[in-house]
Amino acid sequence: MMPTDPPARRTAVTRSVHDGRRRRGQHDVTMLESPLSATWRPAVREKAVLVGVGRGIEESSLDELAALADTAGAEAVARVIQSRSDPDPATFVGKGKLEEIHRALHGEGADAVILDDELSPGQLRNLEDRLGVKVIDRTALILDIFALHARSREGKTQVELAQLNYLLPRLRGWGEAMSRLGGGIGTRGPGETKLEVDRQHIRRRISKLKRDLKNLARTREVKRARRQSSGIAQVAIAGYTNAGKSTLMNALSQANVLVADQLFATLDPTTRRVKLPTGREITLSDTVGFVSKLPHDLVEAFRSTLEEVALATLVLHVADASSPEIESQVAAVHEVLYEIGAGHVTEVLALNKIDLVDEDQRRRIANRIPGGVPISAATGEGLEVLTERLAEVIPRPPVEVRLLVPYGREDLTARLYREAEVLSEEPGEGGTLVWARVGERELAAAAAFVLNGDETGD
Repeated sequence: MMPTDPPARRTAVTRSVHDGRRRRGQHDVTMLESPLSATWRPAVREKAVLVGVGRGIEESSLDELAALADTAGAEAVARVIQSRSDPDPATFVGKGKLEEIHRALHGEGADAVILDDELSPGQLRNLEDRLGVKVIDRTALILDIFALHARSREGKTQVELAQLNYLLPRLRGWGEAMSRLGGGIGTRGPGETKLEVDRQHIRRRISKLKRDLKNLARTREVKRARRQSSGIAQVAIAGYTNAGKSTLMNALSQANVLVADQLFATLDPTTRRVKLPTGREITLSDTVGFVSKLPHDLVEAFRSTLEEVALATLVLHVADASSPEIESQVAAVHEVLYEIGAGHVTEVLALNKIDLVDEDQRRRIANRIPGGVPISAATGEGLEVLTERLAEVIPRPPVEVRLLVPYGREDLTARLYREAEVLSEEPGEGGTLVWARVGERELAAAAAFVLNGDETGD
């Protein structure tokens, strides 16, 4: 028989955090903290049973959930699937499957159940009561991974905001004392000012986090405005998580971005300058990876970061050519791009990891996803073709002019190569003859050297 008692309650780990900037007389604040902080991994991995529900679902449909669980520090020891169009409103799975999950838990000695969808507060409470173990839905799992990998102040603030927004409607389901915050997957991140938090306290914390993010967003906007005012085209790298975005960023720009065979290994955006074959420079920004069923709270919390994509000149979409799910992954990325207002931005699709694909598979991928550029960021295959495609697709400056740049003003010629499109260059009498396509800023800077009519400089 399945146990009906509530799961054993765990004691949260607390610590006192003293802010030296606080005024004298104010008390230190006690913060909740999970033993699984962003720099700590468990010596013994949690064992978890994976559960999926959907029409025509197969065990392989849980492969991505297993990868997410592995990234979070859990070992998937069993999988339970149920083919049905709609989940059970009370327990997500039917009564028979609930008993199958219970047998799998005890047979494998598992500590948790991880479900491949977001559950309602009632479903979470009912499953924990009936199974007697920790129950984690897909949203909590992804938020947990983000909490594990967040490094910058902005990243940590964004993750905490998303976690608290997710937690707020679930307080009643887990008890006002939030005794569920006891350690392990699904418990990293928020950290509150007292153990027995209430809704008002969480709402105050959410308001503060939103204010903090607004201040951090202003700094980001200033940096973005500087890049935009430079006249340099901005390219945002986007794609499904673990598609190789950071590896490609490193290959194109020699940046030192963390590369790991994990989902959501990098969260904080990195921007570098890259020179294209034409000599024109662009900025390349690496962004957070996307995934199917990306939690809405996470999209909202990371909106200021994701605006890098929406405001870019071009999106460099990186897809994993070696994945059997490449088409659904490309579709999932497009869905998120539209959600953040970047659906209109011109896109170049890079089919990465092509070195892991044989010739027959390459032909099939080319037929299924026409227009993609096959590359391998790891070996360098196809990168030259990719940069040439970027140079072709990035909008050209609007005005063609012929200039006589005096000798000694090589700085202006260099700027034209950097920010405009130089069509030809040849030495002339008294200076260098340059034929270029320029924007308003470059035209203003070079206006004194524009040749009119039949002037040639000879």
